[in-house]
Amino acid sequence: MYASRGAGVRASVAVAGATLLLAGCFGGDGEGEDDKTTGSRITQQPSGTDPFWVNPDGNAAAQVAAYEKAGKDKKAELIRRIAEQPTGEWIGPENPEREAKGFTEAAKKAERDALLVLYNIPHRDCGQYSGGGAADGDAYRAWIDGVARGIGDRPATVVLEPDAVLHVVDGCTPGEFHGERYDLLKGAIERLGALKNTKVYLDAGNAGWSEADKIAEPLKWAGVDKADGFAVNVSNFYTTEDSVRYGKQLSAKVGGKPFVIDTSRNGNGPYTGGDKDEQWCNPPGRALGETPTTKTGEPLVDAYLWVKRPGESDGECKGGPKAGEWWPEYALALAEASD
Repeated sequence: MYASRGAGVRASVAVAGATLLLAGCFGGDGEGEDDKTTGSRITQQPSGTDPFWVNPDGNAAAQVAAYEKAGKDKKAELIRRIAEQPTGEWIGPENPEREAKGFTEAAKKAERDALLVLYNIPHRDCGQYSGGGAADGDAYRAWIDGVARGIGDRPATVVLEPDAVLHVVDGCTPGEFHGERYDLLKGAIERLGALKNTKVYLDAGNAGWSEADKIAEPLKWAGVDKADGFAVNVSNFYTTEDSVRYGKQLSAKVGGKPFVIDTSRNGNGPYTGGDKDEQWCNPPGRALGETPTTKTGEPLVDAYLWVKRPGESDGECKGGPKAGEWWPEYALALAEASD
């Protein structure tokens, strides 16, 4: 993947199985003491501005607890900046129904909406750091069905298939798979969109890859007209200002659809040093961006979201672990740079 193209979608799903949630795992149903867990004491954000669920047992929360136990209070407070914000839960390939049910039940119990990321399209990531995905179209459809059953009528916001359309447009995905991919995305939007309380945002690339003109028609072929909107800057670093501009340009070409922006790591904008082909991968000197909220001040921007979980590696580059694995040193650097 290239920094000027899809750039930076490095699957948190790689470790989803290790953090599988089951219904009833989480206590608390509001914003006060009941939201606290033993150890890291992670609370929900005010529902009026940020209706998305904070996972009190995520990697960042566990790191806070570990630092506190070790007496490293300053580091604990830095990581708390990440742990107390809602981040995307990337559904793994093996147990989609059980994971989706666990996340959405936990969110509903806390009177919040689950934020889910689906990243399992066949031939994913062109075989790079996050390569893989479902074995074929039938396997993908079955996986989507599992996710839908797991969500049921509970509130959920879904970011659908980062880079899937973009990699068709930029030629990274071989031509023989293009027709199937459009069909699978359209089917996923229809299946998930039919759920009572689920919103679906189809990934639409980022402000740095190319012009909005080049992806508008492919998004239509993938069914964006039936989606609630589209997502930009997933796992990337382009500024919110640039992402809003790109999103507005694209919206004008796809029927005025609204969009969401991943602001998880865009506080300092994109990295411009080192190997150009890997500027997206664990770039140094980056910072946390705007915290998640539905109060964006932009009519077309439905929300700022942390789709990528800050502190999880983009891949085995610049000293990082495998894609999706927690990297506390990187998490600390992001938080420190946000002062």
